Amino acid sequence: QVQLVESGGGLVQSGGSLRLSCAASGFTFSAYGMNWYRQAPGKERELVGFITSAGASTNYADSVKGRFTISIDNAKNEVYLQMDSLKPEDTAVYYCNAFLGRYVYWGQGTQVTVSS
Repeated sequence: QVQLVESGGGLVQSGGSLRLSCAASGFTFSAYGMNWYRQAPGKERELVGFITSAGASTNYADSVKGRFTISIDNAKNEVYLQMDSLKPEDTAVYYCNAFLGRYVYWGQGTQVTVSS
């Protein structure tokens, strides 16, 4: 059974940092890329960035480029989202996501709130 469990969200002041974690289980983690999405109140869910299998490369939305970093630890089956220089507009529920062939899996999300 595939499971994705996010953690690390919270309340932080503008300019601060948070590190989100996503623990994965139930599939061969190193064989798949992983994605981070976010959804702000009243807005559609958007892709924050992704990391390819085994961490070969990463890509980010323009809105977070240079501030957010995605990394993986294949030994722990975890993917991370390091968020620096946070802005109030980064406030959202953050989700990790995996496309496994025909199937798409989502975690339950973790709330990030950035105060001004």
